[in-house]
Amino acid sequence: MAEITVQLRSVHGTEAALGWAESHTLIVDRPEGKAGGKGLGFNGGQLLGLAIGGCLCNDLRYVAYDMNVELRSVEVDVTIRLDGDPSLATAAAVAVRVDVGDKHTDVDALIARAVEISTIVNSVQRGLTVTVNR
Repeated sequence: MAEITVQLRSVHGTEAALGWAESHTLIVDRPEGKAGGKGLGFNGGQLLGLAIGGCLCNDLRYVAYDMNVELRSVEVDVTIRLDGDPSLATAAAVAVRVDVGDKHTDVDALIARAVEISTIVNSVQRGLTVTVNR
């Protein structure tokens, strides 16, 4: 079993948080004017969309590599639908476009395989247990 650990800590002098995993960092904040937010970084919904889309971008590359397909470009757009109070992510719509070197490549099969192996897409679709400890 593999594990990934991320950490978040308050950024002194702001109400934002700095998140990191290994040597990579990002800022998490609320939109300007919302609960003290300054818009300094991504909010949770944006991070969810980035997780879904970012994972799928990587999986497209993994599959293309395995299929010996040259991917010239990858475009993934994710729209997260939020409903209710408290706000709940109820759907994610993902649009994928790839440009391949060989026009005879079965692009639909490449995308389908990437979705099939996508850790985040599958985790969100199947649901995951979140345990919060103090």
